[in-house]
Amino acid sequence: MSHVESTIDLFPEYFTLAERPFLQCGELSASLFRFSSGVLAVRLSNGRGELVMLPFQGQQIWSAQFDGRNITMQSMFDQPRPTQNYLETYGGFLIHCGATAMGVPMGADTHPLHGELPNAPYQQAWLVCGEDKRGEYIGLGGEYRYTVAFNHNYSATPVVKLYAGEARCTIGLTVTNLKRTPMEFMYLAHVNFRPIDNGRLVYSAHATPEHVRVRESIPDHVTPGPGYREFLQELSRHPEIHHLLKPGLAFDPEVVLTIDYLADSEGWGHTLQLYPDGSADYIRHRPQQLDKGVRWICRTPDQDALGMVLPATAEPEGYHAEKAKGNIKIIPAGGSYSVEIEAGVLTPDEAQQMVKHIEEIVAKDE
Repeated sequence: MSHVESTIDLFPEYFTLAERPFLQCGELSASLFRFSSGVLAVRLSNGRGELVMLPFQGQQIWSAQFDGRNITMQSMFDQPRPTQNYLETYGGFLIHCGATAMGVPMGADTHPLHGELPNAPYQQAWLVCGEDKRGEYIGLGGEYRYTVAFNHNYSATPVVKLYAGEARCTIGLTVTNLKRTPMEFMYLAHVNFRPIDNGRLVYSAHATPEHVRVRESIPDHVTPGPGYREFLQELSRHPEIHHLLKPGLAFDPEVVLTIDYLADSEGWGHTLQLYPDGSADYIRHRPQQLDKGVRWICRTPDQDALGMVLPATAEPEGYHAEKAKGNIKIIPAGGSYSVEIEAGVLTPDEAQQMVKHIEEIVAKDE
């Protein structure tokens, strides 16, 4: 089947406080509205769920729901705020992080937390509607150009697609170096699911201290309580203890791990949170593109989040620390770097099949 796609440009004047239908493609639809905070939003819907996205602020997926379940982290924000400060509007399901730097600034770092992409002011945004070999889809794309004289000049073009009848969305991003000299590049997809008590984590990696490494440094913006450091030490020796999300485990204020993912024959690494009813939250990424699988878990009364995997090019220790480790990617002059991710939910039957698939991936590498 040939790929047929239509594109409709979006402009800020299209958005009002009252949500209005804008595009209908069979069971696929897009409506536009403006949060009372002033942030512009697009609601993409299909027969099984919806995404609320911020076309001109980071192209974030602010919230995601599938099969009647809100899979977005619990946060202190009931709506996004019009700011580029990362912590002043934090709670989205997907946040693009990077691209000139990423992670928690430490030591000599001068970059903002997770770089300039999270709440970047996009100059262009557009809806797409089309059909490819996977089926009919609706989506949101855009372009952000970041230019700093004598330093940086790149464009970031993300696209999120929602396919008819599916309870998952595809997430893509391409960063193009517009300079005539090489560009240092860092990226992390901050995908924030909502954890469930006694949910079980299953993923395509060896659950050993060698392949599942715990971050023991503590960022300045978090304050640990009693027993936290001891829990990190125990987790570093026995990473498997975090696989069952028992109430009371010390994910307060947060726990961060880096995982060496194994890919299947098609190049995908897989992660899921199994629910007691057999269904699952699910994410897959390509380790060849994003070779650091960062896991972030935060379970507090105000913020309940499960970054089952934040696919990344580096660990989240900031620019200088990651450069010293050799974790900075290089995009040649005029070149591009693209990433692919898929996220959503699985039915009990799909989840059972995926668990078996993951077990086969791991067993094959033993």
